[in-house]
Amino acid sequence: MSSPCARVRRVGLFGGTHGNELSGVLLVRHWQQDGAEIQRAGVQVEPFLTNPRAVERCTRYIDCDLNRVFDPESLGRPVVEDIPYEVRRAQEINHIFGPKGSDDAYDLIFDLHNTTSNMGGTIILENSRDDFTIQMVHYIKNALAPEPCPALLIEHPSLKYATTRSVAKHPVGVEVGPQPQGVARADVLDKMRKIVKHGLDFVQLFNEGKEFPPCTIEVFKIMEKVDYPRNKNGEIIAIIHPKLQDQDWQPLKNGDPQFLTLDGEVIPYQGNCTVYPTFINEAAYYEKKQAFVKTEKIKLTANHLRLSVSEHSTS
Repeated sequence: MSSPCARVRRVGLFGGTHGNELSGVLLVRHWQQDGAEIQRAGVQVEPFLTNPRAVERCTRYIDCDLNRVFDPESLGRPVVEDIPYEVRRAQEINHIFGPKGSDDAYDLIFDLHNTTSNMGGTIILENSRDDFTIQMVHYIKNALAPEPCPALLIEHPSLKYATTRSVAKHPVGVEVGPQPQGVARADVLDKMRKIVKHGLDFVQLFNEGKEFPPCTIEVFKIMEKVDYPRNKNGEIIAIIHPKLQDQDWQPLKNGDPQFLTLDGEVIPYQGNCTVYPTFINEAAYYEKKQAFVKTEKIKLTANHLRLSVSEHSTS
């Protein structure tokens, strides 16, 4: 089975979707001044600061989370005076890089994020059937080896994200940590930079006509979000157990320590299958009532990938 795919002509590099995640902010600003390292023949690569007001204030957002408002309702909302800043900004981004779901949308967007969790250099996928993106992740993983590059699949029947990058035909999240909010670490920035470089290299090879044989990658598929234990007033009464802290992507089995109350009581994980937690103790997710995300390990397979014949003849 072969997947002919159209040439990739336009790529967006988004930074500052959350204004206090500084790796993407610094890289985008740098590339806007000097884009030599992101230039690829025959491709328009656009570095773009998505939430400039939040960047200016070094805060996650102004009115609401920009990375959750790319749903039809928000994108179609009438622009009135009291419309949240991020909803208005989402409509502007959709106008420039979309419209979402249309032929005119950008081919590929890398949205650059930081996490306070110990996730390393993670790639986030939204579609388990997107051969192009799976092939690209396979290429990036091989290029970075032996450095691990986990892939998180956020496709889920009821958990809808409506991400900023979802305006593109192929949306890719780049999530690198651990890094505190409002701080830039050189090692984290370097990891992010390398993922983007290898992703753009893949685009160039694909556009030049290189064929990619069928491949399989291991991904962590989101199962559910887990909240902190709370009292009847909704206040947190237990924190992440030291044995779970910083153990993103490691197996969590039935009976393993999960939370620790302030009285010293251990609350173990209870489940009939091994899970792989990530976004453990993410600072930005306290407001979302989320202590970590449970994932399961699965395999994704992509068909043989090549440039479509008509694209060859027009190149």
